[in-house]
Amino acid sequence: MNFGFSEDQEELRKMVRRFLEEKSPESEVRRLMATDEGYDPVVWAQMANELALQALGIPEAYGGQGFGPVELYVVFEEMGAALLCSPYFSSVALAANALLHVGTEQNKSAYLPGIASGETIATLALTDDAGQWDLTTTSTTASFDGSSWTLSGVRNYVTDGSLASLVLVPAVTPAGLSLFAVAGDAAGLEREQLPTMDQTRKQSRLVLSNTPAVLIGADGGALAGLETTLQIAAAALAAEQVGGAQRVLNNAVAYAKERVQFGRPIGSFQAIKHKCADMLLDVESAKSAAYYAAYCAQELNDELPIAASLAKSFCSEAYFHCACSWVIPPTTANSWPSVWASKARARPRATAKR
Repeated sequence: MNFGFSEDQEELRKMVRRFLEEKSPESEVRRLMATDEGYDPVVWAQMANELALQALGIPEAYGGQGFGPVELYVVFEEMGAALLCSPYFSSVALAANALLHVGTEQNKSAYLPGIASGETIATLALTDDAGQWDLTTTSTTASFDGSSWTLSGVRNYVTDGSLASLVLVPAVTPAGLSLFAVAGDAAGLEREQLPTMDQTRKQSRLVLSNTPAVLIGADGGALAGLETTLQIAAAALAAEQVGGAQRVLNNAVAYAKERVQFGRPIGSFQAIKHKCADMLLDVESAKSAAYYAAYCAQELNDELPIAASLAKSFCSEAYFHCACSWVIPPTTANSWPSVWASKARARPRATAKR
């Protein structure tokens, strides 16, 4: 099996990397981490209008570019390397995939063009207060009065939940687990932003009280499509982690070459060589896991559930190990290495079950 990227995919990587080097330097990441919104609307619009990144994985019939998970994961890898602060993961990996795998043609035509154009920031509200990723235990309920649906319940740890103009909510009906679309300004929807370990990605708690909603797909038919969405999102998250781990390794090696101690670069010391070698082994192994998960997501084959879980689990630990190994510079609560470490450690909680 060939895990190499095509020439067009490598060009996509270079284009996204150049863009993020300009738009997501360390100073900008720190600034956006401290804001309630957590992203720059101007950069978000540029991503949509100049690079068409939000449209990349959406079929052309719904205003997208028609590419698959492999191209998307190239983008996620570069975003992970740059610590980009944006609602890209929630809109593209979560919400768009949920619509594609659960929604009807009418649903897709109604919501996907807005995500593709960048006009709609969307998310998927997966868990309740218990924080369980088991969709069969969903506590939010839906009621139908003969003409419209309303939802009641609590959704917690919702990525970009306070920011989204479209929230997709799994809820239980007499027919089983269903998926619903809720407008960000809907009556009866209360949103509270939560403190997070990973400050580059905002999370919120949502309370729904007889909130108007639109059914996505068939009543009671959401479980299989949402499970597939979780698997694809887990693989995308693994790609982000690979990008972050590679960036940490690059920074550590560069610093080891520049820092001089006892008259020579510290990279010449055996202990530092071993530390960098261990990080390299973690990164390369994580790439193998993440790229295979991307292939399985592209094919939607039977190995996707295992490949996505394996990639998410291994890449989380590899990223955390690399971030914590980068202790050559002094690390404090506000130092740049500590930002990488907090982002790596926060990821297993972020969006997909392991």
